[in-house]
Amino acid sequence: MSYMSGAALQAAVYQHLVADAPLVALVDGGIHDAPAPGTPSGSYVVLGAEDVIDRSDVSGPGAEHRFMVSILSDAPGFQLAKEIAGRIGLILPGADLVLSEGRLVDLWFHQAQARRVEGGAVRRIDLRFRARIEG
Repeated sequence: MSYMSGAALQAAVYQHLVADAPLVALVDGGIHDAPAPGTPSGSYVVLGAEDVIDRSDVSGPGAEHRFMVSILSDAPGFQLAKEIAGRIGLILPGADLVLSEGRLVDLWFHQAQARRVEGGAVRRIDLRFRARIEG
């Protein structure tokens, strides 16, 4: 197993998200590959935590990347945050991402968690995805 494809996967996911005009139109706070500084207002997306599991086999090295994409919104209710999460859930699974290191075999939605944070003022939805990478 190699973690070399971790940065390549993050870069490809980020580029895929920022290239989607309907998603960008929903997210007034932007799409970030690192936590946004301070506590920005509006709604934004952050690429988050990642766990990697060795999936090497007789055909060669491989890994399963389990990563999170988080939506944070100070809009009242969960409606906007769920619209953003829904768009990401539509465009990311099965995306044909080209990686600078390794080859993406497939990308799946795994689970989601929606909750209120910061004393209830912010809605947060964490989307978890699984990506199988060879090489």
